[in-house]
Amino acid sequence: MTKRRHTSQFMLGNVGVGSEHPVTVQSMTTTKTRDTEKTLEQIYEIASNGADIVRVTCNEIEAAESLVKICARSPVPVVADIHFQYKLALAAIEAGVQGLRLNPGNIRNEKQIKEVAKECLNADIPIRIGVNAGSLDKDILEKYGDATPEALVESALLETRYLQDVNFNNIKISVKHSNVPSMIDSYRLLAEKVEYPLHLGVTEAGPLPGGLIKSIAGISTLLSEGIGDTIRLSLTTDPIEEAKYGRQLLEYLNLRERKSLDLIACPSCGRAEVDVIQVASEAQEALEKEGFPIQVAVMGCVVNGPGEARSADLGIAAGKGRGHLFIKGQVVKVVKENDMVEALVKEGRLLAKEGIEARLAAADKNAANIAAQDAKELIDSQGDINDFVKKTKSVIEISTNTDIEN
Repeated sequence: MTKRRHTSQFMLGNVGVGSEHPVTVQSMTTTKTRDTEKTLEQIYEIASNGADIVRVTCNEIEAAESLVKICARSPVPVVADIHFQYKLALAAIEAGVQGLRLNPGNIRNEKQIKEVAKECLNADIPIRIGVNAGSLDKDILEKYGDATPEALVESALLETRYLQDVNFNNIKISVKHSNVPSMIDSYRLLAEKVEYPLHLGVTEAGPLPGGLIKSIAGISTLLSEGIGDTIRLSLTTDPIEEAKYGRQLLEYLNLRERKSLDLIACPSCGRAEVDVIQVASEAQEALEKEGFPIQVAVMGCVVNGPGEARSADLGIAAGKGRGHLFIKGQVVKVVKENDMVEALVKEGRLLAKEGIEARLAAADKNAANIAAQDAKELIDSQGDINDFVKKTKSVIEISTNTDIEN
């Protein structure tokens, strides 16, 4: 991972934004904002699944009125999403939102934009300049002929100047595109020109699984280059999924502390004595319900499983009719095949309560010997498909053969 790009900082409610703060996850409600209770219910679900910030549409007077209660009761900062009508931005500020998102493609009047910026300055709330390839300023689109990275960045810079003219600098910018390479190029170009925090996303990414793949491809590429301060996976699905996948992405990149389950599993092979895919699926479902913030491995082979997944906090390796339960690569218990998932859940609870060292100390003293015997029996019956000794000998012979031409 490249060192994170330096940016300016600001607070969005109680969430810090910028390079001195963790990268944060954002999602957006799909309810009618005027329905206060349903919107709040969804906000709580989104927040509990990993979102740090939630965006809510403010597209009518009734929505602005509802924001009064929503902002007062929301567990996370609320950003009002404004299109076309700048007066709704003013109303949202009065309602108590912690931030605004303005689309320069459809609020184009300089005077109106500056009026909103002045009110945000007085209220001490930030603005995200949300440039979108699908709603680009018509004049800029005509100039470039298409929603190119250069066009998106020019739109963002023009809007930035409007805000700077009134001494407003609590700015975050996004230049979203539905084409992943164009999205990446847009953010790279923008990152060279400003020091404001950037909000990453592939717009209109679509439903699962394609939308998730596109979002991760674009966002992960930029995060690995040190670009990006907040993210949203814009998926055509329940926003709870957006929050969950966004959070997991940051955890997998070591950009946020793990709070969710990380289940790894081998792809299975001819040595596997169980249906690894089914066991992994059952384990995922059971362990996610427990909310364990640990890495768990499901391996189909007792010969290689514990060793290959030794970095996992907890795991199970399947043998003939039974499973080897292991912690950090050390087998601590041997259980019946039908009890493997249940054993993972029980041990996960004990790990959460007692810690890894205590659970290793409580290991079944005979477990390691039983595991070694099971592995030997499997090799004897199936043969050593890795054949390390023979292959190592062949490698040495080839590398030391003086008859091979240099």
